[in-house]
Amino acid sequence: MSENTEHKLILRQLTTSDYKEVKQIMELVYTNIGGSWTQKEFSSLLKRFPEGQLCIEDKGRVVAAALSIIVQYSEHGDKHTYEQIVGGGKFDTHDPDGDTLYGVDVFVHPEYRNLRLGRRLYDARKELCENLNLRGIILGGRIPGYKEHSDKMTPGKYIEQVRNKEIYDPILTFQLSNGFHVRKIIRGYMPQDKESKAYASLLEWINVYYEEKETLVGGKKRIVRIGVIQWQMRQMTSLEDFEQQVEFFIDTVSSYKADLVLFPEFFNAPLMALSDERTPSAAIRKLAEYTDGIRERLIHLALSYNINIIAGSMPEYIDNKLHNVSYLCRRDGTYDKQYKLHVTPDESHYWGMRGGNKLAVFDTDFGKVGILICYDVEFPELARMLSDQEMKILFVPYQTDTKNAYLRVRHCAQARAIENECYVAITGSVGNLPRVENMDIQYSQSAVFSPSDVAFPHDAIIAEATPNTEMTLIADLDLDLLKDLNTTGSVRNLRDRRKDLYNLSWLHQKEDDLTEI
Repeated sequence: MSENTEHKLILRQLTTSDYKEVKQIMELVYTNIGGSWTQKEFSSLLKRFPEGQLCIEDKGRVVAAALSIIVQYSEHGDKHTYEQIVGGGKFDTHDPDGDTLYGVDVFVHPEYRNLRLGRRLYDARKELCENLNLRGIILGGRIPGYKEHSDKMTPGKYIEQVRNKEIYDPILTFQLSNGFHVRKIIRGYMPQDKESKAYASLLEWINVYYEEKETLVGGKKRIVRIGVIQWQMRQMTSLEDFEQQVEFFIDTVSSYKADLVLFPEFFNAPLMALSDERTPSAAIRKLAEYTDGIRERLIHLALSYNINIIAGSMPEYIDNKLHNVSYLCRRDGTYDKQYKLHVTPDESHYWGMRGGNKLAVFDTDFGKVGILICYDVEFPELARMLSDQEMKILFVPYQTDTKNAYLRVRHCAQARAIENECYVAITGSVGNLPRVENMDIQYSQSAVFSPSDVAFPHDAIIAEATPNTEMTLIADLDLDLLKDLNTTGSVRNLRDRRKDLYNLSWLHQKEDDLTEI
């Protein structure tokens, strides 16, 4: 059947036997700027970097090609000419240990320009760049349309007009539509290019999958597995009883080879029933006496079970100041903490609790994470600031007593996932504590949310618990999907913000309590 079709296109590497057809195309395309490479130059390029020389053939005939080399870009910088990059045709500038793929040339036979072959070649180049783990692609782009506008605008203004689609340029318009952005304008890049007035746009495409260095052990993960505990509030007879219940869930989740386990806000509240304190404010301060010991126990469990633990939240009472704090206990034995910044009217009225002043993004062995405790997720500025610091997963431990309170947390958490192109995991407690005033009833439906785009679940829900039932969620989060979303998503919330119109800034700058953001 295929033998009778008009075309049969194959993408492959060039060989020295292709020179005659390559020369024919270059002579047709570059009549005004020097024509074709010589056979010696062509052979030198193939010898130095055969993997980077790509072509498309149609029924055995080369009809389009893309030529590339690898360079250590810092050795050339943004101020270079085409002749310098190609080494005067010797291509001795090719560096197999370099960090950047440099686009030497792309050309398509004039008879084939309606088949979008240039796009195929650009996509193949990007794939090559990713497979070779290079930082990105750099190329000098001609702007042949500038000849018609040079008497009334600068090259910079011309490029801006092309970018805004006010002017069409046969080369620059195509390059911008393929994900490249203008890094700089170069004067004298190709002096013989009269149509471009010897100007060129230095273009860049960034490889979002680039890894700084490859490691066989301990490298950043692509798939992160998390465990979310929907915790049953139950009567505890002792601290040991509580710690045994905590260890049970850590043991269970770690058996699934999870990277992190998340507990709810005030998950240690059952210990309040062990106190004889008669007022909520005294009981919560008594509960705070357990916090340091529980944190140290969790650090030990993180080490022994090889899992990172977010210890929901617990009260902290220091220097007559009551705060709500969440601990990140890492499996390497270190820990960090995030204070709840916004306390609810109920927490302030019953307990005298106050909000913290710090907001931080935390490094883990699988990437950057943020923690917002319950009410804090209802303030979108906080998650946006964390996202600006490259947070990929946001964890939200909460404690809600009614369904409408829970839905406030849930809907805001889902919005944060979409706005910030990140994953959001939320979890709370279920059940009741009859002897604990102000913590007596619970409502929860724990969940893990994703952004809303075609690569993610259709409802943007990765996992969801049964309401008001003690259970565990295990979810795998693909961090590479977030990279794709940021560069090729249907919408790109992070990239499309109008930073020329508005911004966020952190104002709290006390010397004794500096914020990390």
